[in-house]
Amino acid sequence: MKQKFNVITSTCVPLPLENVDTDQIIPARFLKATDKAGMGENLFRDWRFNADGTPKKDFVLNDPSYSGVILVAGKNFGSGSSREHAAWAIAGYGFRVVISSFFADIHKNNELNNFVLPVVVSEDFLQELFASIAQDHNTLVEVDLPRQTVTNKSTGRSEQFEINGYKKHCLINGLDDIDFLVANKDKIEEWEGNNE
Repeated sequence: MKQKFNVITSTCVPLPLENVDTDQIIPARFLKATDKAGMGENLFRDWRFNADGTPKKDFVLNDPSYSGVILVAGKNFGSGSSREHAAWAIAGYGFRVVISSFFADIHKNNELNNFVLPVVVSEDFLQELFASIAQDHNTLVEVDLPRQTVTNKSTGRSEQFEINGYKKHCLINGLDDIDFLVANKDKIEEWEGNNE
């Protein structure tokens, strides 16, 4: 069983860049891996590290004043190729939520399948989040999955977000697609028996 979602309140890591594609999230040279283990170490690899492996001081993930399990990203996050490795890297790094004003559809679904919650907010709300986090790196954001709300705790402003009902059920109960099928095995067999 995977880690269940309910309400997550956390500080945030801001990435106020638009059109961050999956090759930037996880460079193509890491796509040979067939195992999720260690994938988080290579999240934003070419932005985080120099060619010699030393950290780039000006990249946000290398700034210890930012932390938390929520990544706040610019518009059109996860565009480009459909590689699931990008979602593996985000989850492997420890992010539970990504907030943006727009996600590429395939990447959004890959995040959900890897127990990362993609939260779509208005562009105005997103810019307010960036401003709050820039002003105070300890700004808290609350993501309430049951109520489908995201709240900037520094301003008190909230927005509703949409999520597929099936995916919401799976996240709240810590179920992947196979877990869901196994949990409903009796109902499936009963339906098959009634429709033979």
